[in-house]
Amino acid sequence: MPRNVVKGSQGSLSKPMRTLLCNVSLNTFFSSLFHSQQKASGKVLFDLVCSHMNLIEGDYFGLEFQNHQKMVVSRKESKIVRPKHTILRFSVKFFPPDHAQLLEELTRYLFALQIKQDLSGGRLTCNDSSAALMVSHIIQSEIGDFEESQCRSHLLNNNYIPDQMPLIDKIMEFHSKNIGHTPAESDYQLLEVARRLEMYGIRLHPAKDREGTRLSLAVAHTGVLVFQGHTKINAFNWAKVRKLSFKRKRFLIKLRPDLNSSYQDTLEFLMASRDCCKVFWKICVEYHAFFRLFEEPKPKPKPVLFSRGSSFRFSGRTQKQVIDYVRESEFKKIPFESPHLSGLSHGMVNGQKSLELCSHSPDGRQPSPLTSPLLNDACSIRTDDEDDVRRKRFPTDRAYFIAKELLTTERTYVKDLEVITVSFQSAVGQDEATPDSLKTTIFSTFEPLHKFHTGFLREVEQRLALWEGRSNAHIKGDYQRIGDVMLKNLQDLKPLTTNLHKQSEVLVELEKACRLSRRLEGLCRDFELQKVCYIPFNVFILRPLHRLIHYKQILERLCKHYPATHVDFRDSRAALADVSEVVDQLQGSIIKMENFQKLLELKKDLIGVDNLVVPGREFIRLGCLSKLSGKGLQQRMFFLFNDVILYTSRGMTATNQFKVHGQLPLQGMTVSVVCVATVISFMLYICVFFSSLTEMEKWMEDIKVAIEMAKTSNGPSSDLLTSNMTDNSKSQHDSSVEAESEDDTTASHASTERPAPHRGNTMVHVCWHRNTSVSMVDFSIAVENQLSGNLLRKFKNSNGWQKLWVVFTNFSLFFYKSHQDDYPLASLPLLGYSVTIPSESENIHKDYVFKLHFKSHVYYFRSESEYTFERWMEVIRSATVPSSRSRVLNSKESHPH
Repeated sequence: MPRNVVKGSQGSLSKPMRTLLCNVSLNTFFSSLFHSQQKASGKVLFDLVCSHMNLIEGDYFGLEFQNHQKMVVSRKESKIVRPKHTILRFSVKFFPPDHAQLLEELTRYLFALQIKQDLSGGRLTCNDSSAALMVSHIIQSEIGDFEESQCRSHLLNNNYIPDQMPLIDKIMEFHSKNIGHTPAESDYQLLEVARRLEMYGIRLHPAKDREGTRLSLAVAHTGVLVFQGHTKINAFNWAKVRKLSFKRKRFLIKLRPDLNSSYQDTLEFLMASRDCCKVFWKICVEYHAFFRLFEEPKPKPKPVLFSRGSSFRFSGRTQKQVIDYVRESEFKKIPFESPHLSGLSHGMVNGQKSLELCSHSPDGRQPSPLTSPLLNDACSIRTDDEDDVRRKRFPTDRAYFIAKELLTTERTYVKDLEVITVSFQSAVGQDEATPDSLKTTIFSTFEPLHKFHTGFLREVEQRLALWEGRSNAHIKGDYQRIGDVMLKNLQDLKPLTTNLHKQSEVLVELEKACRLSRRLEGLCRDFELQKVCYIPFNVFILRPLHRLIHYKQILERLCKHYPATHVDFRDSRAALADVSEVVDQLQGSIIKMENFQKLLELKKDLIGVDNLVVPGREFIRLGCLSKLSGKGLQQRMFFLFNDVILYTSRGMTATNQFKVHGQLPLQGMTVSVVCVATVISFMLYICVFFSSLTEMEKWMEDIKVAIEMAKTSNGPSSDLLTSNMTDNSKSQHDSSVEAESEDDTTASHASTERPAPHRGNTMVHVCWHRNTSVSMVDFSIAVENQLSGNLLRKFKNSNGWQKLWVVFTNFSLFFYKSHQDDYPLASLPLLGYSVTIPSESENIHKDYVFKLHFKSHVYYFRSESEYTFERWMEVIRSATVPSSRSRVLNSKESHPH
């Protein structure tokens, strides 16, 4: 492995700095040598190690070694002082309660290595069945799919647990059920089993109670634990502990007063030495700070004269800060490949070949498919001079750019129709699992629309070509208009109005057919994962309804721009009257279909609910909040409907779905606000924290409106949880209200059946990663304010501008090389982003430039005219500016001109 060297700055008269050669064992397979300054802190060396492994979530780990007293000593905050020839071990320092909180695959791999070491060393004790199951996941990761002779030979030559021989047959039986699991999936399943064991993450520290009974103390994310042998006999949660301290050999736990408890105010344990006592006390302080605090505690001020007690304080990011940092960093690191199957001869966690994959990124990082619209080098780059020449050659009339918006958005619309008429038909329509009635409905509805709009697009292209001066006809002014083309085609569209009323029929039939046929459901799910289906398929089905609204918006802007004497005004006004009539007729259907489509989309994102899509249920808002539980603040995704609130957590499986933990019926619910926390009451109390005051106000407004609606409506039943979930989560008081369980029983079956893949960049997942929320009003506004066209894009630290075809829809920007491409090359979800105008200090010095920024991510986009600049700003704000219930009427009755 390459060596990492830290060099200090050396002047001509300064003495050369003394360096220390450190041997760090990174796992059971290899170690590495690092040079560091002799007086540097352990953190310097630790940062070197994390950088060497390309590890972002390094805060869960630490460096340790055994001192002369055989105690394990952590080396992160203190100086690197140790006996010669000592190997520092890179190991897990903080064991999270749920490995789903780990966002990096490399981090989970390192945790899996730690579990493997704990198993083989006898620290992670468990029953034979759990041990065999964990070993089966380990060997699946190491040797791949089950083959009897190979598996038996491997187990005979490798010991993963003490006394392994009697369990070989059971291990092989479990291994045969893991066929198809990748190393990453195997690591995930290993951690899924391990985290449920009582000894998971436990490091025993020998002690005695006041009566001299031999015990062991340990610390976990929940608090201080007491063991007798390998059996937990007591636990003191952080909420019960008022103070932890030590005096010489005595470790003291001071509890909060509790009239219902028989414990004394202060518990005392005797440890082997003062050093042992202090080491354990430090570990407790760090665990408490890491899991319970929101941010790193401030250092204790140094005393002026003398000190009392230890000045030790936790140093580093808390778990919440780590999670927020990784989520906000929003770049995908070097693709991680588990070294099990690729060989270990190179002794590297991430090989140099992987580093070469990042060469196209301007900042050296591999982009995330969720946020970074980095395209390949095939994208054309145009110089600023060429762009200026081109702009001067084209018309500057505002009406021209309004007409051009019609052209660019029509191109995208025709492509979207082809997703249904061509791509979906070939992928699903030819399969015998698709009912003939469904094929007929889809074909008869969308084929005529596709044929009509293909012809309409051709006429618009011809008119714009003439308007741009590519013939002499523009001299007479006959072709510097678009209202006549729209009026003619909207009248031709009237016979197809019946097709527009069929959108709901298509949605219902497709949903019904998928419920009746598991095969068809799988075909549709696989189709949604194709690149051409860049948004949820049901949104494509609603496109014809939304397109009418786009025509209305365009004609409204055109009529507002034209004076009454303009040659194109009368045709434009007549076309506006025609399309407004149709939109008014379909408005009620549009609202219902948008809600129906959103319920169907959420159904795919949720695990553990029955009957989500029922008549009368309306989706109102979803978003990421922090819920206070016995284990501290837990990140949860909340879903608000007109009859119930669901709260969930995101699974880290291949499905990327959210597991439902509980439901709160709105009937009888009350809410109260304390600072940025909201207490929701219904025979119990749930406390949630918001990321900002704005988020709290949006949620509070929607919840209060929903509660009032629930009082007067005869809505659907609010019992949504699946039967197996409620059966395993019942309490003595109310089984349907609070069904949260961190150890969700549905996850235990994940190892026996390989889950189906699922797109991970839906609206729900973006809200989860951006820690924000979205309402149904936001969704309606976003899909009704679509835009397409060419933009020039520039990164924060780059020089050139890149020409791209950009489509805005579904809260995201989608990037293409040209409008002729069948699918986008990258996307940028806009939730959480802000759109502004660059300041003078940013040195852009170009017209019509807007800036998109979120945390440290900055992108500049340059449009061709004042009108297109205003339109891009307008539609992007519709996806980024918070909405409220009061905007419902405005969003439906009138649109910005």
